Amino acid sequence: MEHFSLSAIGLGLIVLGISIGIGKIGQGAMEAMARQPEISSKIQTAMIIVAALIEGAGLFALVLTWLLG
Repeated sequence: MEHFSLSAIGLGLIVLGISIGIGKIGQGAMEAMARQPEISSKIQTAMIIVAALIEGAGLFALVLTWLLG
C-alpha cells in the first residue's frame, strides 16, 4: 500500500508541474502579445507548439510513473 501512495504523490507532482509550466507559457505569451500585437500570430503559434511539447513530456512521465508504480 505504501508503494501505491508514493506513485500517487509522484503523479500529483507531475500534473502540478505540467500545469505550472503551461501557465507560465500562457503568461509569457500574453505579455509578449501585449507588447507587440503585430506579431501575435507568430507568438501564438510558438506558444501552442511549446505547450504541446510540455504536454507530451508530461504524458510520457505520467505513463512511466503509472507503469512503474
